[in-house]
Amino acid sequence: MDEKRKNMLKNLPKIDEVIGLLEKQGIYEKVSREIVLEVCRSVVQKLRDDILIAPDKKLPAVTSDATGVARNVSNQIDNLYDYRLKRLVNATGVILHTNLGRAPLCPEALDRILEVGQGYSNLEFNLERGERGLRYDHVSRLICVLTGAEDALIVNNNAAAVLLVLNTLAERREAIVSRGELIEIGGEFRIPDVMTKSNSILREVGTTNRTRISDYEKAISPDTGVILKVHTSNYRIVGFTEEAELTRLVALGKQHGIPVFDDLGSGCLIDLANYGLQHEPTVREVLATDVDVVTFSGDKLLGGPQAGIIVGKKDILQKVKNNPLNRALRIDKFTLAALEATLMHYLVPEKAATSLRALKALTEPQGEVRKRARKLINKLKKASIPNLEYAMREDVAAAGGGSLPTQAILSAVVAVKSPIIPASRIEAKLRQAQVPIIVRVNENEILIDLRTVTEDEFGFIVNALRQIAVN
Repeated sequence: MDEKRKNMLKNLPKIDEVIGLLEKQGIYEKVSREIVLEVCRSVVQKLRDDILIAPDKKLPAVTSDATGVARNVSNQIDNLYDYRLKRLVNATGVILHTNLGRAPLCPEALDRILEVGQGYSNLEFNLERGERGLRYDHVSRLICVLTGAEDALIVNNNAAAVLLVLNTLAERREAIVSRGELIEIGGEFRIPDVMTKSNSILREVGTTNRTRISDYEKAISPDTGVILKVHTSNYRIVGFTEEAELTRLVALGKQHGIPVFDDLGSGCLIDLANYGLQHEPTVREVLATDVDVVTFSGDKLLGGPQAGIIVGKKDILQKVKNNPLNRALRIDKFTLAALEATLMHYLVPEKAATSLRALKALTEPQGEVRKRARKLINKLKKASIPNLEYAMREDVAAAGGGSLPTQAILSAVVAVKSPIIPASRIEAKLRQAQVPIIVRVNENEILIDLRTVTEDEFGFIVNALRQIAVN
């Protein structure tokens, strides 16, 4: 080691010296001594590592001043109080954006979370009988009324629902599925991987683009545990294609005494075709085929909290409930409270399309989106932000969340550009705002898609753009 590095290491401040300075600043009013010591060690170790690994020409300018190190430690401790999970404005036009939390919750769901969370609740207590109850009972009846199912169970997401059902019905046995339905969704969630973890044996049939009912029939053996159909939520195969209808699979399952399981993925409780969108099979429609069990998500087309909902025949659901894995995958009281409040909107289906934000964003006429875009432009112009120009354009939004992959949803965007600030810098600064604004970039301008922005979020956008212009 050269002398310069040795001297730099030697001049690093002592931990006790740094802590002494922090104690005078009242650091223990913020965090415990143990945390102060840990952060101090981390900061000094980082300086030491920089000295040891940096090339000669890029040796860091490390100060031996304990005051500077103490300031660094103090800043890091202050950052511990900064919430990392933040509310933000989704201006991307992707309605069920997985990275941005998918469906926003309705006001009633938020109220129920607060009410249930601020005290005790009858989570697993039957008030009528005065004895232990089941947490699922709070929403299972409502789900059954809305879907026509005999019974229902809720777990923490749809991947968990698929895992639990497959493990229950086909552990160490074969699950027959079409090659064209071995899907992958966001986060590298793959049906074959889930099947492996469920300890079921994948039995592929057919080809990528064509799978006939005869392919399933030929694959049935004494080792078959379940026939699985997977809804291709996030893609479509078009052209020379064929798939076995669910009704025929159900009949085949009954003929051989094998349960049929349909993973709907996104899940939908209303007919989106009534709003000019592509028809997406509703849960009630699928259950009407007499399929044994169906799974779908709570935070996609349903518009509620993250959850995996399992519905179907009572005898099948009882087996799923009795599976020890169920306890590991169960939902908490907050999800139950939010899901119950969300489901109540579907008692009058027409109201759900306007009162649940995700559904409203999907079904709102483009004319209303254009009106909102014009209002935003007027608000921005009144703010008199220097060096920014605005224009309204028609564009296309997306459902997202693995839903309606080929559906073009007409939208309107506000394009913002500056003669002196690059669009990439505006986009980055918007992400770093106190309430981050997530936008799209198109060449030299940013695009704010009003299909996913509400009027009560306009203030966040104006304030963020104003800060960019003045800094």
